[in-house]
Amino acid sequence: MTMTFSPQKTTVSDNYDIPSHSFDAGKKFKMVAENVTIRYGDVIGVQNITMKFPEKSVTALIGPSGCGKTTFLRCLNRMHDMTKSAKVEGKVMIDGIDLYDKSIDPIYHRRKVGMVFQKPNPFPTMSIYDNVVSGLKLNGVRDKKILDEIVEDSLKMAYLWDEVKNNLKKSAIELSGGQQQRLCIARALAIQPEVLLMDEPASALDPIATQKIEETITELKKEYTIIIVTHNMQQAVRVSDYTGFMYLGDLIEFSETRKLFTDPKNELTLKYVQGQFG
Repeated sequence: MTMTFSPQKTTVSDNYDIPSHSFDAGKKFKMVAENVTIRYGDVIGVQNITMKFPEKSVTALIGPSGCGKTTFLRCLNRMHDMTKSAKVEGKVMIDGIDLYDKSIDPIYHRRKVGMVFQKPNPFPTMSIYDNVVSGLKLNGVRDKKILDEIVEDSLKMAYLWDEVKNNLKKSAIELSGGQQQRLCIARALAIQPEVLLMDEPASALDPIATQKIEETITELKKEYTIIIVTHNMQQAVRVSDYTGFMYLGDLIEFSETRKLFTDPKNELTLKYVQGQFG
C-alpha cells in the first residue's frame, strides 16, 4: 500500500564532495552525514563524523558505551531538536537534501526516517491495531480500508502478522517482549519511511526473540536503508553490510563489515573487535 504526504520545500546541499570510503565504487547512497559535530552546551558528544550510508543496506555502529553511537543516531532523525542544550553542526542529507536546512520541517523529516528504540515502547493503552495506525491517524488518515491494508502490510514486513492476525484488538502490552519490539518496527514502517534507525533493538530480548529481530532486519534491507546501533559484535557481523567503529566521540574506522572485522586498518579497531577492551 503506497501513501503520499504533502511535499515539503527542500534545499539541495551545495557541497556534496565529501571524503570517500573504500566501498564507494558503484554505490548509491541514501543518506550522508558530513562533518557532523554534536554539542551539549560545552560538552562535545561526537565530533567531525562523515559517513555515507548505501541504499538498501544495513550499517552497524559499534563501540564501547558512551562513545557517541546513540547520540549520532539520534541526530539522523533530528531528535536532538527536542534537547535545548544540543546543537548539531555539519550536514545530514537524504537524497542530497540537507535535513538541517532551516526550510525543513523536522516532523516531516521524521516521517522519512523512522526510529526503533532499545526498549520496546508500544502504547500501553492501545491495541495492536491502534499501535500500528497511530502515526497514520496523526497525519489525518481515516479511511478504514487503507488503514486495514497498511496494518497487514506493516505487520507482515515485521514478521508478526501470522502471530497476531486473529487478535488485532488485543492490548499491545500482552505481547511478549520480542513481539512488542516487532510491533514497534511495524509501527515505524506504517508511515512508510525511507530510512530506518534502530538503537540496540534486541539488547533486552532473549536469544530466540533476538534471532527473529535479526531475520526481520535482513528482510527489511531489501526495501529500506537501515542503520543500527549494537553492542553485540556478533550481531553486527550477522546482520550488517557495513560497520562504523566509534570511540570517545570519534569515528575511528568505517568499512565493509567483513573487512572491518577481519582486516581492520586501525590498531584501536583491531583491539576492540578482538575484545581487548569495551
